[in-house]
Amino acid sequence: MDNPSSKLMQFIQDFLREMGIPDQGLQCYPLAGDGSQRSFWRIHPAGPGETYVAMENAPDDAFSKKENHAYLMIGGHLFKKGVPIPKILGADLKKGWFVLEDMGDRSLQDSLDLSGDRLALYKKVASTLFEMQTRGSDGFERNWTCQTETYDRRVMRRYESDYFLESFICNYLGIEPERSVLEGAFDHLADTASKAGSRFFLHRDFQSRNIMVRKQGLGILDWQGARFGPLAYDLASLLIDPYVELSGDEQHQIYRYYLEVLRKTLPEEERSFEKYYPYLALQRNLQILGAFSFLTRSRGKTYFEAYIPGAVHTLRGLLKDLNDPGLSPLRDLADSLP
Repeated sequence: MDNPSSKLMQFIQDFLREMGIPDQGLQCYPLAGDGSQRSFWRIHPAGPGETYVAMENAPDDAFSKKENHAYLMIGGHLFKKGVPIPKILGADLKKGWFVLEDMGDRSLQDSLDLSGDRLALYKKVASTLFEMQTRGSDGFERNWTCQTETYDRRVMRRYESDYFLESFICNYLGIEPERSVLEGAFDHLADTASKAGSRFFLHRDFQSRNIMVRKQGLGILDWQGARFGPLAYDLASLLIDPYVELSGDEQHQIYRYYLEVLRKTLPEEERSFEKYYPYLALQRNLQILGAFSFLTRSRGKTYFEAYIPGAVHTLRGLLKDLNDPGLSPLRDLADSLP
């Protein structure tokens, strides 16, 4: 969609007038989306003032209505807690329209080639993540969530392991494995990972394209899938991010830095964090492969396909390092993949 609809444009113009900004000479430019069905535009009022972002997520079904509600409520909550997300400046839930503070064009992924010190940048991200996880859980309401209230065993099995099996193994690769053998490995993985608990704020898609880098500091996007969950999942999402492919040494140094931050504030969580991190990283990796395969085959967003080989490589590495006999069928499957 190149331009906002006339009704959305009217909503934008009304917003500008309420802000005391002239709407004459207003221009809107489409922004590239990613894996979602939402549409975005940058709003350029005439003159040298601030720009804004308009988002549309048409409430055509029950889920999109819940998603918009989650976006508004969780976004307001995080902003009040001092988490660096774009401020929601205007919203119409009945239409699925939002006007947001503009966080710019430079994501963490884009910034790494320009950064003189990648690790320093990632340490800032890790500190911001920890603040979001702890501040965000304070006062978080379960009824704001649009998928599940917590990241738990059911999510691991249905929306990660089974998603991986159906979307990646069966539909994308065209392989029909011995399901009964794999089911035991998936159950073992979920049983173990779910012991990490679920009392912290979980973003659930904390990766380099959802983190913006600006002169004013970092910005975090796409919080609508948030819920309660364990600390380690979002850090794993950041470290095994297929868009960046951090080296093993880089991952280790960022991981150790995060542990230092955790140890200063919540030392009682350190042991559990270290024990269950590899299992949660593996769960996240299965989700990534399921999602990229689904978006490629079912949504026609074939640019995600380029990141699948890297995610398969990460899967093999995680399973090898973990060396858990209960995951042997999954490790054998991963080793057999093209």
